Amino acid sequence: MRCVVFGATGYLGGRLVPELLRAGHTVRVFARTPGKLADTPWHDRVEIVRGDATVERDVGAALADQQVLYYLVHSLTRPDFDEVDRRAATIVARSAESAGVQRIVYLGGIAPAGQQLSRHLSSRAEVGRILLDGAVPVLVLRAAVVIGSGSASFEMLRYLTERLPVMVTPRWVRSRIQPIAVRDVLHYLTRAADLPATVAGVFDIGGPDVVTYEQMMRGYAAVAELPRRLILPVPVLTLWLSAQWVNLVTPVPKAIAVPLMESLVNDVVCGEHDIARYIPDPDPGPTGYRRAVELALTRIRDRDVPTRWSDAGPWEPEPSEPLPTDPEWSGGSLYQDVRERPTSADPAALWAVIEAIGGEHGWYSFPLAWSLRGWLDRLAGGAGLRRGRRDPHRLHEGEALDWWRVERIERPSLLRLRAEMRLPGNAWLELCVDSAESGAVYRQRAVFEPRGLAGHLYWKSIAPFHAVIFGGMTRNITGAAEAANGDRGDELS
Repeated sequence: MRCVVFGATGYLGGRLVPELLRAGHTVRVFARTPGKLADTPWHDRVEIVRGDATVERDVGAALADQQVLYYLVHSLTRPDFDEVDRRAATIVARSAESAGVQRIVYLGGIAPAGQQLSRHLSSRAEVGRILLDGAVPVLVLRAAVVIGSGSASFEMLRYLTERLPVMVTPRWVRSRIQPIAVRDVLHYLTRAADLPATVAGVFDIGGPDVVTYEQMMRGYAAVAELPRRLILPVPVLTLWLSAQWVNLVTPVPKAIAVPLMESLVNDVVCGEHDIARYIPDPDPGPTGYRRAVELALTRIRDRDVPTRWSDAGPWEPEPSEPLPTDPEWSGGSLYQDVRERPTSADPAALWAVIEAIGGEHGWYSFPLAWSLRGWLDRLAGGAGLRRGRRDPHRLHEGEALDWWRVERIERPSLLRLRAEMRLPGNAWLELCVDSAESGAVYRQRAVFEPRGLAGHLYWKSIAPFHAVIFGGMTRNITGAAEAANGDRGDELS
């Protein structure tokens, strides 16, 4: 089948594409930021179409000559996500009919009958209804919490359980949930492409276990071999307080945590398992909750996490926004801190240190200051430093790196990071390598484009610390490269 995947840069879409290829399908992917796919192992086996799901012309071009559309788009990181998703679904349903698409496969959330739905679940259900009301046959698969390495729900669960041996929790920890392993979600999605057009409608998919969120945390602790967690549900912990708590303890920011927690108020349990009539269950059966946790933790330990929730966020600037490469005469103020340091390390050793920056390796200067700034950012609802990095040694364009987004990589000479911390302006950090006769030259540039008076005051207030922060980075990065270069020299001698 000729399949087009909307949302291929997202958590599930990035895992679905290789499964479709493995099943023998021809795949086209539709992405707003195709650069995020440049480092995927399958990018040269698919057709990549750039576009926005809210632009009808882009959608029409992506759907031309396609048989099956996988619709995995969600705008949860935006405050107006329900309006954006409504508009995109309406355009997609209309364009799919015009393009002659034979089937749409959509993954939504379980919407329990008789309960007041959260804004998140209401939006998921609305998108499903819009698609179903179109002329193209639609298969809506509805799932509860997806358990897999890198998913937002799993990361929230993991960090809460690992970091809080004693938890005072809201009453939603007693809500009933039927989680499903990400491998089982991919099983049903992949096989949906081969179903006849007569198979359409809404189908619930889930694992074999129905548990509470409290039981999920206890189960995680058992699999991770943590001491038993003490969980104390209380009736007075509001959603706002819960969001602050999750924002501080986990890498999931409030913008995502709030909608997810609102959905936990509902019991999300499968109402039927009719999908088994058309798609056999995974062999040897649906994956149990504890087995799903075990598989996810194995992936994390093996550093084999192909997609993460944090990498799905937007990262390309709007056309009107400045770039650090813009000339000074292009308008506006641009503050810079530029530093350069020659080093005896060879360029390859220096680049290896640069590409491994952040995450467990840190930022090579004044760790307390970076940690404090990260906490302040979390308090303000920003990304903080907890997003870490997917791989300890290799970066990919578009991925999250602590509170930065990898905007550009030119191996082995340039790494440009765009700040996603809460700032009164836009900020970038560029780390560069140039060859020299006796080693290399390390060049570092911090760029800040202020927004209003607050932006100018912000830069001037932190300027006295630049010698410690940025100067320390310059010295320590080159020092680390020289130490690594010396170790390799010893091995070769």
